[in-house]
Amino acid sequence: MKIIDSKGRLFGKVNILDLGAITVIVLVLIGIFIVPGPTGSIAQVGSGASDTIELNVLVRGLSVKNAPEFLNSLKDTTVKIIVRNEPSGTLNIESVEELPNYVIASQPDGSVIALPDPRPIVAFSTDMLMLTTGKGQMTNDGAVLANQKIKIGTVLELDGSNYNFRGSVIGVNKRS
Repeated sequence: MKIIDSKGRLFGKVNILDLGAITVIVLVLIGIFIVPGPTGSIAQVGSGASDTIELNVLVRGLSVKNAPEFLNSLKDTTVKIIVRNEPSGTLNIESVEELPNYVIASQPDGSVIALPDPRPIVAFSTDMLMLTTGKGQMTNDGAVLANQKIKIGTVLELDGSNYNFRGSVIGVNKRS
């Protein structure tokens, strides 16, 4: 009896191409469910969130009815953050600073300078800079909060009891 017959069957019973396809499917299933382990993600950082991470968050063009009152209500509060559409823990808002509006003015010599905007304040729109802190881990590759890498340029969604807006990280530091 031949091992592979003229029709490509192994021992006259199983087609060798079918056997190869079944082997590939079994190996893929093993790779998906067994190799990464039960946690599902390979890129997780250890659970030891021992460092205090400072984030400077810039918010531009936030539509709010009474900006000074709203900015005062944000100070010394805790806010939930969402990074890349995934809840990523909380941050403490240490300080909030309203940023002035500037306009670019060209000069007679051809240079340009930034001057405070002389127009009335744009209604219901404000820019602010927030200093926030949270427990995380500073690695060689940057800060990690709730298993999310946070770097300059990362967009954070801040979610509170009566607000939800986005800001961009412009500074990441480890508080000493």
